[in-house]
Amino acid sequence: MPNKLQVPRISDAIAATLERRILEGSLKPGDRLPPERELAVDLGVSRPSLREAIQKLASKGMVTSRQGGGTYVTDVLESSFSDPWQDMMGKHPNLREDMLEFRRMLEGQAAEWAAERATEADLQRLDQTFATLMYAFESDDAQKRSDADIAFHQAIGDAAHNVLIGHLSGALLNLMHDNIRLNLGELKSVPAANRLLMSQHEAIYKGIRENKPQAARSAAETHIDFVRETLAQTLRSVARRETAERRLNTEFSTS
Repeated sequence: MPNKLQVPRISDAIAATLERRILEGSLKPGDRLPPERELAVDLGVSRPSLREAIQKLASKGMVTSRQGGGTYVTDVLESSFSDPWQDMMGKHPNLREDMLEFRRMLEGQAAEWAAERATEADLQRLDQTFATLMYAFESDDAQKRSDADIAFHQAIGDAAHNVLIGHLSGALLNLMHDNIRLNLGELKSVPAANRLLMSQHEAIYKGIRENKPQAARSAAETHIDFVRETLAQTLRSVARRETAERRLNTEFSTS
């Protein structure tokens, strides 16, 4: 007797649709899902089937319910990568160099594909994040500068239209957030370096905006090379300051 045709459950199809939105970045970590009634209408499904689908996603850790109401997308896809590495970054400083080497490869490819694949919506987001980044670079707020930097590079990662690049970019940028903020804060006091960073970001932006894949890739790689060199200098500078402060404190405590 032939096997019966397996008809997928409606809730499985709904869960797959929501998973796809999370994977592609339409639903990002921290986003609240639309109200149940609204989402059921949007998907053309019943509310009981929708509830069952959301429970399936919750069992995978992809969404969670919060006190006070609402279901939110978790950062499980990114935190599962970054959590163990975050601890090791602090214990093994040389790991930063490997991270930046990997980031060079990842962001170079992301910029190249973004220049080839970006849609009009991607370009609008790129315009917005680039404008925010240029404004932030005029600020003395290191947190604002690092947030804007991460948002710009994440927009490029998403515009590459490769799910793994999009999520790995997000995980890697968040993992290196403290280093990015430290580096940008140090460079703010060096006008020439600040101008270089602005021109590097502009070159990446123009390469994507003008559909020039190789120019975009080259600009992204040049930017990361600069970051690698300046981060190394920054860490040495911080180490020297900390050493000098310890010596000063020791002298005062023994005098």
